[in-house]
Amino acid sequence: MVNNWSLKGKKALVTGASKGIGKAAAEELSSLGAEVFSVSRSYSGTAGMKCDVTEKNDRQRLYDTIKNKWGALDILVNNAGTNNRKQILDSTEEDYSELVNLNMSSVFEMCRLFHPLLKTSGNGAIVNVSSVAADTFVGSGVTYAMTKAAVDQLTKYLAVDWAKDNIRVNAVAPWYIDTPLTAKYVKDEEFLKRIYSRTPMKRIGKPEEVAAVIAFLSLPASSYITGEVISVDGGFMKYGF
Repeated sequence: MVNNWSLKGKKALVTGASKGIGKAAAEELSSLGAEVFSVSRSYSGTAGMKCDVTEKNDRQRLYDTIKNKWGALDILVNNAGTNNRKQILDSTEEDYSELVNLNMSSVFEMCRLFHPLLKTSGNGAIVNVSSVAADTFVGSGVTYAMTKAAVDQLTKYLAVDWAKDNIRVNAVAPWYIDTPLTAKYVKDEEFLKRIYSRTPMKRIGKPEEVAAVIAFLSLPASSYITGEVISVDGGFMKYGF
């Protein structure tokens, strides 16, 4: 009998895992029994490696490492991402390329590269980290919003295309979460008041709360869920900014 709430024996890869949501996701998956391989550009732990997922050679090195280590992959969490909040008229081509390459292209390439190992698993699960900015204006920059909207569409498309390979593909879409990426903004009391005014739960989220949803979408308990983008937002998307 399958234990719907255990990841014992599962192999998971988490990108952007040195801090914030990625770190919390790696810890949550591990607590549920998964063996987790964590990567980031600044990774310094033992159960993982340094890897810049925007670099083709780094991605290939990561793939080779996972293939040699495990031979298959059960869970891929595409969390690596960043933001540049410049307004569009102030943005440079370099600003645009940085966000597109990390937030969008790397997710596409990671999914494509690791497809064979996820298929070999027989029960693969991909969880992409998107944002509520993909669906509504939150003032965090148009390029960021564009990249996250692309991640949502990639999620839905692959869910249909790869169902035949027993790979489920879902995404989480956080609102303001207490991470290093948002730290300086949520310290602004006036800005925080605006966030609370449009968040029914009247607080920002914790990385662990996003990680819990990532873990759920990786569990056997969610085995009939694919192609979904689940907001983790304290009710924000039912209200709007």
